[in-house]
Amino acid sequence: MNPLKATMMQAVLGMELQSKRMGITSENISNADTPGYQRKLLMLEPQQTTGGQFMSARVQLDQTEGLREFDPSHPMADPEGYVTQSNVSVVTELADMREANRSYEANLNSFQQARSMYRSLLDVLRR
Repeated sequence: MNPLKATMMQAVLGMELQSKRMGITSENISNADTPGYQRKLLMLEPQQTTGGQFMSARVQLDQTEGLREFDPSHPMADPEGYVTQSNVSVVTELADMREANRSYEANLNSFQQARSMYRSLLDVLRR
């Protein structure tokens, strides 16, 4: 396979993964105040294909226990009167989103650089 094309494909896959990561992070932030909500994590797994190696992603729930508050009048209270809050930390999610954004930008720069080299190669071949 053409190395420039392979580089561009890897960059596109990286951008897609980071886009999914930002989507999951924004879901977590929007549900941070929802009682019983469990934080979602994007787990990356390397996969071997005939064209090379790439990363696949699956969503997994964070099993960390949320803070329990005593509120027997709450509709989601357990028989003891406790409500399990969300296990989402907005600060952690914002840090994850910033990291995903920076990774997306790095993949975009890689794609643009490979595209520029590809154009230069085509210009040389036209002469």
